[in-house]
Amino acid sequence: MPTIDSELSRGVLDLQPSPPIHAPLEHGLHQFAGPTRPALLYVPARLPTRPRPLLVAFHHAGGAPSDMLALLRCEAERRGVLLLAPAAARQTWDAVRNGVYGRDAAALRNILTTVRMYFPIDPDRIAIAGYRDGASYALGLGLANGNLFTRILAYSPDHIPPGCRTGRPTVFISHERHSTPATATTAGRRIVAALEDDGYHVDHIQHPGGRSTPAGVVKTSAELLG
Repeated sequence: MPTIDSELSRGVLDLQPSPPIHAPLEHGLHQFAGPTRPALLYVPARLPTRPRPLLVAFHHAGGAPSDMLALLRCEAERRGVLLLAPAAARQTWDAVRNGVYGRDAAALRNILTTVRMYFPIDPDRIAIAGYRDGASYALGLGLANGNLFTRILAYSPDHIPPGCRTGRPTVFISHERHSTPATATTAGRRIVAALEDDGYHVDHIQHPGGRSTPAGVVKTSAELLG
């Protein structure tokens, strides 16, 4: 089981610089061991020579890494961005479930270390994203590691898990204009207002809603990836 220290329990990943030691992985889908299910890494056909941009994406409660690949793979391919989709050890992510970062955060730290063994990652183009519960988790980890993640893409979050905050990542938030329950729409607006009050730059989109984030919203958010 991955080690949980006091900093990690607050959401701090504390990744140390490490140059690649393996040849880059080929174009396509690759798996890395996770707490209970594999994480998926999609390598687009065309990547910058060096270094590579990276997007980490968290699925919704009860979802799977493949859900985030379905949502973001086209934009990752089009923009030449590595797409990493971890899997929650349980129904949803640790800090979303109980307010404490643990097994899922430790697994992510290990997986990111492994990915960096294959690719030099551009420190100015590391983004974190998620849908619903995954969006809340992305906000929590992204704000706690703002010196690592330069952009946060949160699709329909309902809260921000507790934790420390570092850096000043750019934030994108989308939520349904009319949601069921109605508290979801209120939560999205409340999150945006709170972040702006704290001095974060927030790009905010409302959309009609449905069972997934519209492709147009994803395309707009992906513009932040550069």
